[in-house]
Amino acid sequence: MLELTGHLLDFGMVVLLWLVQLVIYPSFLRMEKAVLLEWHRTYTFRISFVIIPMMFGQLGIWSYAVFQMTDGLRITGLSLVFICWILTFCVSVPLHRRIEHGEGSSEVLMALVDTNWYRTVCWTAVFVVGLFR
Repeated sequence: MLELTGHLLDFGMVVLLWLVQLVIYPSFLRMEKAVLLEWHRTYTFRISFVIIPMMFGQLGIWSYAVFQMTDGLRITGLSLVFICWILTFCVSVPLHRRIEHGEGSSEVLMALVDTNWYRTVCWTAVFVVGLFR
């Protein structure tokens, strides 16, 4: 059951990140600054109820998998999860804070889109590695 939950969380993160990458973040580029500021606050508040539990669940399940049996595949998966966390909190969150504070320039928004590719690829890799765990 735990393994199935892990696969579902990994897949959920893949779907969410691809949706964010291909639909949500690019839509920010089309919004006027005042609309963006208002919507961005709503978006980040709401998405946190989805993404935070998924991230903690994924981290917990991958950590448990490594604890159960330490092998290269599981260490790779957990390492990728850590990389996703680092990218999220060291790159994406600061960009979101800049937008939240009214710095929603096209450069900041493009940086959000461009740097999110790393997270999208990384979380996709977590899902693929998880299929073989």
